[in-house]
Amino acid sequence: MASDKLRGHLSIGAAYTIFGLNLVFCKDIANSASVAPQVLFTLRAVGATALFWLISLFLPKEKMDKGDRLRIIGASFLGLFMPQMTFLMGIAEATAIDAAILGTLGPIFTMIFAFLFLKEPITGKKAGGVALSLAGVLFLIFNSVHTGGASSTSPRGFALLLLNSITFSLYLGIYRPLISKYSVITFMKWSFLFSLLMSLPLSAKGLVTTDYAAIPVQVRWEIGYLILFATVFAYYLIPYGQKFIRPTLVSMYNYLSPVIATVVSIWTGLDVLTWQKLLATVVIVSGVVLVSRSRAAAAGPAAAPRKE
Repeated sequence: MASDKLRGHLSIGAAYTIFGLNLVFCKDIANSASVAPQVLFTLRAVGATALFWLISLFLPKEKMDKGDRLRIIGASFLGLFMPQMTFLMGIAEATAIDAAILGTLGPIFTMIFAFLFLKEPITGKKAGGVALSLAGVLFLIFNSVHTGGASSTSPRGFALLLLNSITFSLYLGIYRPLISKYSVITFMKWSFLFSLLMSLPLSAKGLVTTDYAAIPVQVRWEIGYLILFATVFAYYLIPYGQKFIRPTLVSMYNYLSPVIATVVSIWTGLDVLTWQKLLATVVIVSGVVLVSRSRAAAAGPAAAPRKE
């Protein structure tokens, strides 16, 4: 039905708009230097864990098979802890636009790991798409690394953001059957709980020494947005929208986040758009589109969004 498709598009569009704004807000939080990335991750995990467990109290209890909690520990490490921690650390050393551009590589890495773990074949079109996107990334790196200013990006920032996409894609390649086995609420409440416990050894000292009273009011609102919208709402909207529109259409919304992040970053003065970044974006996205079309032709599942 047309109304169902509209609900699907609105849900997915809203989720990726949230992710795009999240890129900018996380950059602003990093610029304020008021909260360390490790502490910010733990605060996010605490809020998300509390909300998902609270929601689960009002839903039918879902029984988990023996041994699956151990598997969810591995899934939470690759799907939440590593991607979100590397993103929060990487965004402090990269621009929002560069982070958004690198985020479009998720489908490429997912294709590679699907070949390794799910034996999904790599066609000539897929290989060409990977090569094209890799060329775009290398061009972006060689033309975007500076020593300071609004367009400042460090090699470590690039490495952390690439690791963000790689770990989440690896999570999809290994744990996709487990992800689809349980409801979103059940899976997320356990995943965030385990990722929270993983983060405590890294953030315990910072949680105690952080001067919370000195955090600017704007940054507090941005942290609240990060917890409530970029974590809970967006994580729920994606699987909801997937019920109504085809996976290939869902995957194309990967490109909405860079547009949102770029417009807002330039408008607020957090970043500047250069012709090199614009060209790199076109090259990278063209490569991803080649991979996506090849997967669609093979009737394969589309890559899920990167979690930030």
